[in-house]
Amino acid sequence: MKYRAEIDGLRALAVVPVILFHAGFEWFSGGFVGVDVFFVISGYLITTILVDDIEKRRFSIVSFYERRARRIFPALFFMMLACIPFAWMWMLPDPMENFGQSVVATTLFANNILLMITTGYWDLASEFKPLLHTWSLGVEEQYYVVFPLLLLLGWRFGKKAMVGIIAALAVVSLAVSELGSSRFPDANFYLITSRAWELFAGSMAAFVVQKYGVRNHNGWASLGLLAIVFAILAYDSSTPFPGLYALVPVLGVVLLVLFAGEQTWVARLLSLRLMVGIGLISYSAYLWHQPLFSFARIYMVQEPGRGLFIVLTLATFMLAWLSWKFIENPFRNKSRVSARWLWGFVFIASFGLVVFGLAAHKTHGFVSRVFDQQSVAPEDMYIAYNERNFKFKQAAFISAAPVKLLIIGNSFGRDIVNAVRETYDLTAVELVYRDDLDDCSLMRSDQGKALFAEADVVLFASNYGVDDYACTPKVIGRAAGLGSQVFFVGSKQFGHNLNWVARTPPQERAWLRNPILEDVLEQERVARERIPASHYLSIIDVLMDSEHRILITDGQGRLMSADRVHLTKYGAIHVGREVLRPSALTAALAAQ
Repeated sequence: MKYRAEIDGLRALAVVPVILFHAGFEWFSGGFVGVDVFFVISGYLITTILVDDIEKRRFSIVSFYERRARRIFPALFFMMLACIPFAWMWMLPDPMENFGQSVVATTLFANNILLMITTGYWDLASEFKPLLHTWSLGVEEQYYVVFPLLLLLGWRFGKKAMVGIIAALAVVSLAVSELGSSRFPDANFYLITSRAWELFAGSMAAFVVQKYGVRNHNGWASLGLLAIVFAILAYDSSTPFPGLYALVPVLGVVLLVLFAGEQTWVARLLSLRLMVGIGLISYSAYLWHQPLFSFARIYMVQEPGRGLFIVLTLATFMLAWLSWKFIENPFRNKSRVSARWLWGFVFIASFGLVVFGLAAHKTHGFVSRVFDQQSVAPEDMYIAYNERNFKFKQAAFISAAPVKLLIIGNSFGRDIVNAVRETYDLTAVELVYRDDLDDCSLMRSDQGKALFAEADVVLFASNYGVDDYACTPKVIGRAAGLGSQVFFVGSKQFGHNLNWVARTPPQERAWLRNPILEDVLEQERVARERIPASHYLSIIDVLMDSEHRILITDGQGRLMSADRVHLTKYGAIHVGREVLRPSALTAALAAQ
């Protein structure tokens, strides 16, 4: 395959916007499309290599996978190993548990699947994930596993038929992507089913270049460059993506591949020494930028300033050059690293990373690193403690208990179930929890109406947005007519970052506070406007001081929340004692 310097320049055009986007530079709000540029380039290069090998009857699946292993694994594994000491020193148990899961998933080419299950790309929590970016490697590695086999199976029908098969699969994948952008956005963003068409676009471009060569056409090449730049500058987190919107950068790359011949000004631009240099180290730059940015955020109490991100961006390219020179290049040289040594390294590193990740998962993030396990038990932290309350999810009240309590809400509702359980003697109370009802459906569905009619006390708890109070007055009026009492528990959030507590000496952790987020204060203000004071229980009022700092640890230095939004056992105890106990809820539960 003839070397094209402009392809390296195109890699630079992909990686720089991604880095600046993750650094928070507003001009690059669509910098995430750099990943799509990488996908098209990968599809083009891999198809070119495979077709050339197949036609010259020198294709070997073992050799192909060895080349991919040399390219991907060494730098990736070194980056992951380098992250572990900083995660150990700076991360609280909950993010450490998630980090361990990501280590295992990345090693097994599946971090895109894990991230789809656990979080959205745009969630605040994603900024604290050092391995967030490896989702794209999962997509590419899954493609590398499947595509050569697809090509070999389809080749028996002829090259034209193979192109038709790829084109058909690309159309199906694009349709799935467009449908998923509105119906299942997280899965759509991460899974190969919605991204395969981008790789296939590169594959089809490879077949065109093989047959007709690269054309010199300034107009089409300029349009391709403009399309990529437009997406980088115009798209943002509100853009439904991927889907039809992704056609803009994807077709832009295809136009550059097909028409940016050596004589075009676009090719000369992309072939500048700086662009080619950045392109050569683009893989390592992509690997290192997210850990640097993420650990900076983990270390700081609030979002790091612009100056620090500029320094970290420069450090990214310095690390990338070192990684390229001393890790990537040696491992890609068969005379320096034999296949035997390569696979030995891959096996040992993979085994060690998986063992570490599983240990982090099983121990809930190595709780004993940070907390004395005699006072802080892993099972009292967020996930297990919160989800234990699904046992109260019943279709109806079934006991003869004199007080019937209905608690409604998502995971915030389960938090309040915990607070109630930690606060009151419930021997005379039957508690039903429902996460599939809200204030509107409580009066519309047959099951909701039946529960509402029987409940003596109804508690709502959710992370309500500003438009989520349409049925609140009707619920309050209906409760009054039924002779029951209804309360709405306010939202909660424990600041931008909690990880700094891990570095605080245990004897200094009592009653620590974090600055509260402005959008949470706005949410609280709206709730007070929409809900009568006699029906509203504010958590923020109790936990926040006059300087708008919210309490994040109790008197023994134990975390109120492990993930900044949900309550630990210790947070539930404190909220129960300080918010629920002094409220009208106590009298309501005792009145029957």
